[in-house]
Amino acid sequence: MDSQLEVFVTVAELENFSRAAERLHMTQPAVSQYIKVLEKSMDARLFDRSNKYVRLTQAGEIVYHHAKEIIGLYTSMHALIDDLTNKASGTISIGASYTYGEYVLPEVLKRLKEEAPEITPSVTIGNTKEICKLISDYRLDIGIVEGEVKDENITVEPFETDELYVVSSPDSLTSREGNFSPEELEEETWIVREEGSGTRRISEKFFSSAGILPVSRLEFGSTQLIKEAVEAGLGIALLSRWTFKKEVIAGDLAIVNVEGLPVQREFSLISRSLFRSKALEIFVEKVKRGGK
Repeated sequence: MDSQLEVFVTVAELENFSRAAERLHMTQPAVSQYIKVLEKSMDARLFDRSNKYVRLTQAGEIVYHHAKEIIGLYTSMHALIDDLTNKASGTISIGASYTYGEYVLPEVLKRLKEEAPEITPSVTIGNTKEICKLISDYRLDIGIVEGEVKDENITVEPFETDELYVVSSPDSLTSREGNFSPEELEEETWIVREEGSGTRRISEKFFSSAGILPVSRLEFGSTQLIKEAVEAGLGIALLSRWTFKKEVIAGDLAIVNVEGLPVQREFSLISRSLFRSKALEIFVEKVKRGGK
């Protein structure tokens, strides 16, 4: 791989020549020389520099985007060639949205470690929008998200259906017999995820299809915080069945029977590369088997 690109990407991400030199085990003058040679070959200034900051120029942003793709493709190529003669091993970079990443992925990784200890997973957790961006930039080998993926450059492979229910604290809405209509819940405080989350997108679709506009909302960037808020009686939430199993069994949360629910959505594997290493294939198999 071109060392100039590796040095350039490191400087761009750390926004500091000294820290980049430390990360790369190089001297700062050597790092500066690499950048100087790259800028000369591009016939463009790639960084704006001062005593206070190092920032990418517009040309630098273009080079950074493509450099990340080149590095990602090189790494993938190296892994695939290595697969021809060696057993599955090495690092695979995985991205997962919060629901899957926090509540399902740990069990998958446990089984992976038991059956293929030579494989080292590196995991990034974010909302669906963030994971799609990292996949698009070749910064992850594979992602697991819920909901729609609109980037036409990303390959989407649905593998499991998820179900979402309305949950509340045990001593509130569930005391009533029979089903609630969505209209009856319009006056409740709905606790929702942040914009960009797959769960938030499904919640908005549910509100739209049910023809309701919640009067009051609270927004949190974590499903765990939402569950704690619901337990405290601050409102109700539409959540994946994967996220509240333990709380329902323990009696800390309760499912509210609502007409038209559960809402169904799909978990999908997403990627950009046309090829998968042996290590990645083994991981995908584990995902499709649900860690079993």
